[in-house]
Amino acid sequence: MTIPDHVWVLSPSDIAALCWLFAAWLGIGWLIEHPPAGRPSVSVLMVNYRHEWMRQFITRDPRIFDSAILATLREGTTFFASACMIAIGGGMALIGNPERLRQVAGELELGAAPTVLWQIKVLTALFFVANALLKFIWSHRLFGYCAIMMASVPNDIDDPLALPRAHQAGEINVTAARSFNIGLRNVYFALAALGWLIGPAGLAVTTSVVLALTWRREFASHSRNVMLRDLPPTGRG
Repeated sequence: MTIPDHVWVLSPSDIAALCWLFAAWLGIGWLIEHPPAGRPSVSVLMVNYRHEWMRQFITRDPRIFDSAILATLREGTTFFASACMIAIGGGMALIGNPERLRQVAGELELGAAPTVLWQIKVLTALFFVANALLKFIWSHRLFGYCAIMMASVPNDIDDPLALPRAHQAGEINVTAARSFNIGLRNVYFALAALGWLIGPAGLAVTTSVVLALTWRREFASHSRNVMLRDLPPTGRG
């Protein structure tokens, strides 16, 4: 039995570029969370500062400054979650209108291709956006948990529960930040996935650019060098 030509939607170059996209996404995510001991990522360095924040929070009076910081962090997660929801709605509307999808492809002079291929390309970008949305929502909720745990820290610095509860709040803060960072990486790679609209070569290039930018910001940026100065200790201290 012969297989119809339209079944083979993805060419070998499409598959290779798609594999590169997911390999880069998974690889850089693992490297950022598990960096070499001698070259920590910005995300790992910020863990120290978040724990230090909670240690300093115990003796700060009043603690309005800390609540303002936490409110700002939650606003950031809300903004990105809202943006992701809008992007998902727009992408699904485009997928559900094949005629409009063909029209957009024609206007961009992207060549003739089966409608299902364009739908797959848009769905690939939406995969990353949807993943980002879930991470931002969870991050927002964790920052809320952190706020409640910070409120449970006794005002008396000599209270034996003060430091342990501050440490617990710090751990939740770190977890929330990790989800937020993963969400941002998903947004980056959603943008890289859009390079597929101009072909597998475009996808390979945009993936490589996003990978390089992500690596630089985590491992070779000026901000990282600043964070390394007088780095606070990690853990309970």
